[in-house]
Amino acid sequence: MTYDSFGSARLPPRHDQKPSAATVPASSGPGRPPAELLHRLRTRHSADPVTHVERVPARAGEPAPWPTWAPQELRAAFARRGVTAPWRHQAEAAELAYAGTHVVVATGTASGKSLAYQLPALGTLLADPRATVLYLAPTKALAADQLRAVAGLELEGVRPACYDGDTPRAEREWIRRHSRFVLTNPDMLHHGILPGHANWSGFLRRLAYVVVDECHTYRGVFGSHVAHVLRRLRRQCARFGNTPVFVLASATSGDPATTAGRLTGLPVAAVTEDTSPRGGVTFALWEPPLLPSDSSSDVADLAPVRRSALRETADLLADSIVEGVRTLAFVRSRRGAEVVAANARRALDEAVPGLGDRVAAYRAGYLREERRELERALLHGDLLGLASTNALELGVDLVGLDAVLICGWPGTRASLWQQAGRAGRSGGEALAVLVARDDPLDTYLVHHPEALFGRPVEATVLDPANPYVLAPQLACAAFEAPLTPADLELFGEGAKAAVEDLVAAGALRQRPTGWYWRHRERPEVDLRGEDGAPVCVVEESTGRLLGTVDGGSAHFLLHSGAVYLHQGVSYVVDALDLADGCALVHAEEPDWSTHARDVTSLSVVSVRSYVDAGPVGLFLGEVDVTSQVVSYQRRRIATGEVIDTRPLDLPARELRTVAVWFTLSPESLAAAGIEAADVPGALHAAEHAAIGLLPLMATCDRWDIGGLSTAVHPDTEAPTVFVYDGHPGGAGFAERAYGTATAWLRATRDAIAECGCEAGCPSCVQSPKCGNGNNPLSKPDAVKVLDVVLVNLAAAAGSSDEVAAGASPAVAAESCAEAVPEAAAGGSRGGVGVGLPRQDERSAAGQR
Repeated sequence: MTYDSFGSARLPPRHDQKPSAATVPASSGPGRPPAELLHRLRTRHSADPVTHVERVPARAGEPAPWPTWAPQELRAAFARRGVTAPWRHQAEAAELAYAGTHVVVATGTASGKSLAYQLPALGTLLADPRATVLYLAPTKALAADQLRAVAGLELEGVRPACYDGDTPRAEREWIRRHSRFVLTNPDMLHHGILPGHANWSGFLRRLAYVVVDECHTYRGVFGSHVAHVLRRLRRQCARFGNTPVFVLASATSGDPATTAGRLTGLPVAAVTEDTSPRGGVTFALWEPPLLPSDSSSDVADLAPVRRSALRETADLLADSIVEGVRTLAFVRSRRGAEVVAANARRALDEAVPGLGDRVAAYRAGYLREERRELERALLHGDLLGLASTNALELGVDLVGLDAVLICGWPGTRASLWQQAGRAGRSGGEALAVLVARDDPLDTYLVHHPEALFGRPVEATVLDPANPYVLAPQLACAAFEAPLTPADLELFGEGAKAAVEDLVAAGALRQRPTGWYWRHRERPEVDLRGEDGAPVCVVEESTGRLLGTVDGGSAHFLLHSGAVYLHQGVSYVVDALDLADGCALVHAEEPDWSTHARDVTSLSVVSVRSYVDAGPVGLFLGEVDVTSQVVSYQRRRIATGEVIDTRPLDLPARELRTVAVWFTLSPESLAAAGIEAADVPGALHAAEHAAIGLLPLMATCDRWDIGGLSTAVHPDTEAPTVFVYDGHPGGAGFAERAYGTATAWLRATRDAIAECGCEAGCPSCVQSPKCGNGNNPLSKPDAVKVLDVVLVNLAAAAGSSDEVAAGASPAVAAESCAEAVPEAAAGGSRGGVGVGLPRQDERSAAGQR
């Protein structure tokens, strides 16, 4: 322990740091101004890790008068909370909703979107003692936060209540009968309320408003499922002669009216001008330093590696807390959140014994009691720091936070600003730091700030017509009530064909009055595409339930020998029983981590469209992907050294999805100077970088997509690179890649060419989830491959016509692949009536 000239505790410097400047003891009081804090954090390094600092200026608010219809009782309740008048965008959205117009308010974080829907909803409840309101949040934490806000208004007769998986059964009947403001989530609406609509008939008959909060999170397959759940809700309300008004709240996003319309199936007006006041934000892009090479090591010639973003974030979290700054760190994965919290606690306890107790992790998979206690501790200031997954990204009111650390690109600009907005929510100055991971996209972004700042955020991608979503949702609707021709119009494009396939499969029976569900049990449909029921994690010696992991992730996170983290405590998995949905673990603190590896094969089913660019072809179509976790590596925590690779015996999982791919003629590669022996490495490197950069174009995560490359694929008979959606039937990401191919591949090419390494590194062409151990890879030849593709696409841009084409024979082939561990592996080829037949002798297998 060392002390500075002020007598304050100071964390010991790390190997890449200068000695620290004076620090302030951690407290719950005000910390340092953002600019000063950033200066102190960056001067602790021998080389400045900050690549760019963006200053977002403060903004004054524009108040508006209360709507004339707002009851005095409601105005007084808001006044008790310090709200003397709404901001103009709040009043505008509230007026539209109260007039019966479906509306989405899409403004920045902490802009007061809650009041925009609370005002018409609560005003109606006070004016009409029979009216009801249904509020939908994507997370339990957000619903609990909104419950506190509505209950805190103390409005007589509203009786708000949460109805979710944590609600005791003894309370559920009371909520159904008496609550007039029910807060729930799409999963509970899907699994509980709609199948039991007879018990909710009184509530649905009087339903005045449906509030869909944080609607920008409903993207991909999850968003497509939620779109149909909302249509099922509208259908049940219509059976009672009721048409509720939908009020949606979204972070700033591209084209919110169109997205909200696709989500609800209704025309929606958009309010997008943010008129709330905002404190200034200092936003820094932070690239962790390169680790020093060991000249005596046998691996001295390997690619340079940067310090882990997890370790860098943990140290920044600890440093910020010692500086007296309440800080929230967002981490991409559950495991990462646990690692960041554990390392920050360890560093703080070394500086001030006991200070580490005021840092915790927050993620999905915790038991209800743990989540509620963490939320309480954060709200009351008992915690000074928190490492969280995006479970706390959404509109939970986190009072008093001064800084946000974002460990790795969160996938979209919308999420980036949503997370950054968690700090400074009381109107004060705030600091946000994006800590880059060692991968192509993060490296590209911290060196191209123009890709982040001053650009519009993305439009949310969802596809309600996805047959792998539409058919199961129609089955759920038929279980709730027989389908009619009018219902098929409600569910939109593809509904008639999906119903016919369900009839052919024996799931529905057609009668003169409609289509009827033929089974006693209701369909089992997971909205989040998590491949089956969660797997319980149980401590073998005590039988204590530690938490849960979704079924799609179990093969990667809970295989035998895996290290599992829970609130900073390490456990090792003894056995995984997939049939019973249980993993047995024992407590252990190994000095190694585990990393699952898998193999992937892919076959083309059909081609939707293509671009003929001479020696280059660009395609969009359906593919079958087979993935299997076959082994795992143990790596030293301190150095990343691979200890060994151990085999696993887990079942293969299959997925029919949508892919984009490009082919090149061998002659074009030879003309570009790529030797035949280097083609596999060139394609493999291009594939990795293309996957890493696709989230720049589509609202996806690297882990939502997978890829495969091969020097000769049996279906294309040419060198080919595939990138596919990791969800059954596709999620819209491959279509987006196909539509923006030139911009996407240009950014990919630039990211590789501009990287300072010689032979390839995690910042350009190496992948953290490569099933082939990042071998072979050829960085310079990957640039040549992409140059060939871009030149020929540009030449064909003015003359080529995109036409549909039939598929070549489907023959699975193993090659260099980057698989989707949590999604693609969870696919199923057994969907009802949604697979296209193969174009060969096995066509019967395609008619599932």
